[in-house]
Amino acid sequence: MFGKLTLEAFPFHVPIVMGTLSVVAILGLALVIALTKYQKWGYLWREWITSVDHKRLGVMYIILAMVMLLRGFADAIMMRTQLAAATNGAAGYLPPEHYDQIFTAHGVIMIIFMAMPFMIGLMNIVVPLQIGARDVAFPFLNNLSFWLAVSGALLVNISLAVGEFAKTGWVAYPPLSELTFSPDSGVDYYIWALQISGIGTTLTGVNFLVTVLKMRTRGMKLMQMPIFTWTCTWANILIVASFPILTGALAMLTLDRYLDFHFFTNDLGGNAMMYINLFWAWGHPEVYILVLPAFGIFSEIISTFSGKRLFGYTSMVFASGAISVLGFIVWLHHFFTMGSSADVNAFFGVTTMIIAVPTGVKLFNWLFTM
Repeated sequence: MFGKLTLEAFPFHVPIVMGTLSVVAILGLALVIALTKYQKWGYLWREWITSVDHKRLGVMYIILAMVMLLRGFADAIMMRTQLAAATNGAAGYLPPEHYDQIFTAHGVIMIIFMAMPFMIGLMNIVVPLQIGARDVAFPFLNNLSFWLAVSGALLVNISLAVGEFAKTGWVAYPPLSELTFSPDSGVDYYIWALQISGIGTTLTGVNFLVTVLKMRTRGMKLMQMPIFTWTCTWANILIVASFPILTGALAMLTLDRYLDFHFFTNDLGGNAMMYINLFWAWGHPEVYILVLPAFGIFSEIISTFSGKRLFGYTSMVFASGAISVLGFIVWLHHFFTMGSSADVNAFFGVTTMIIAVPTGVKLFNWLFTM
């Protein structure tokens, strides 16, 4: 299981891994004993695991996010400790391959399995209540989406116990993620974790868009919806538009690894930069999928605690929409050094500056509200 690790050179590494797995095992066993002792298995199954209540699913999403926050925080502590220890020629306590796995897992966990479940959990709890709907449009699909997210999170967490995780960084750029340079199973865990959870997220986006468009209470027009619901709606539009791009990019990487398709192998007619373009065509909208609901939260809190209606409600709605549209045409600023022409770089540089305008509108609206 730990055959690829160099125990002699890094004597503290295996105890750390075994200690982590032991803590997880002990906590899991304690939970099983408690559920058995208090005869709560039936309650847990009926009221939570199989629940289609949007509020309970929202709570479970947030619990998942908090659990993964602890895992991501542990990775961060291990990385910072390694960097602090590896000074003056010292090797530190982590072998390079394990550090790379932690580095990759930290990024994947914090973006995909902490921030996303947290925001989707808030959407689940609040949006149906704000628009007067009894539940989301497709309650069973909502439950399925949650468990797909959990399945992806489990794949990341068990990867070190049964194999290893990717050593590529959370973006998994080719050629490093191709079979030639990553022949082990780590990238496969990465691909399947993101694909499974990504399908769940896409289904969530469809679910909430249908809920908002078709299940608002009688008489509530779109421009009468609370601003948090509006920002979540824009975020779900981005989910439906961008997550299939990630699915396609990872599907091509899968075909490269399993069937020698060479979509991203430069020497065999492919183009590694295509993966990077596709990844960030999803990755930059993902930034706004996470921040737009947060903007909605800021708006609701500032309005409530200022004791005033939100200043410029209409401009806030359209500013959020502008951010959503512009968020799709700024992705190249993540890799200006790819060798594009000056005109291409100028276009993406200008759009990157323009996207600050609707963000500034929000800031001034919050200030004027206060």
